[in-house]
Amino acid sequence: MGLLKTAADLVYTIRFLKLLVTPITDTEAFKAGIIDENGKKRKDFNTNSTDDREAYRSHYTPFHRLVFNLKKIMAKAPGGQSVVARYGAALALIKEHGELSDKNLDKIHAETGIDILDCLAENSQWFVLEDKQLSPGIYRIKHDTINGLCREVHKDDKIRVLEDTFPFDEILGIDIYKGVHVASQAEVYFTTGEITR
Repeated sequence: MGLLKTAADLVYTIRFLKLLVTPITDTEAFKAGIIDENGKKRKDFNTNSTDDREAYRSHYTPFHRLVFNLKKIMAKAPGGQSVVARYGAALALIKEHGELSDKNLDKIHAETGIDILDCLAENSQWFVLEDKQLSPGIYRIKHDTINGLCREVHKDDKIRVLEDTFPFDEILGIDIYKGVHVASQAEVYFTTGEITR
């Protein structure tokens, strides 16, 4: 039973990631006219014909709706529209709640066609000091995003980086930092790819 469950989990993981990185307009649900280009169910789609009912049952299951909704949420994050960003975030979710061997990760990469090296952040920014410490000061956010407890942070908002700011977490080799949103004084989380001077 354990081997079968592991194999089934891997199949669903691959299926999940493949659908997550597929553009909405390339999905079968979009081609059948069930959803629009934003992943929302079209109000004018009906299931009066046998073909439409079959397409709906095959291409708009609860699994599909879950992935489409997750795509919409991730699109609000900085860079979330890109395939690599969605893939990296999905792997971070899986890493957080499950265990995947290197062999299984290799299978996933082969099936999705995404190179894991594309998910890794470059640490060559001039404001990163020794030991991944950030240079203190005021930075600006590059993109609108939702950060922390559903707090909106807008492009060009100021973020204060304090002395001795080091990564507090890492996902897929991407360092996560904490700073202070100057306008609200709230704590925010960011990567070096999301800030500029």
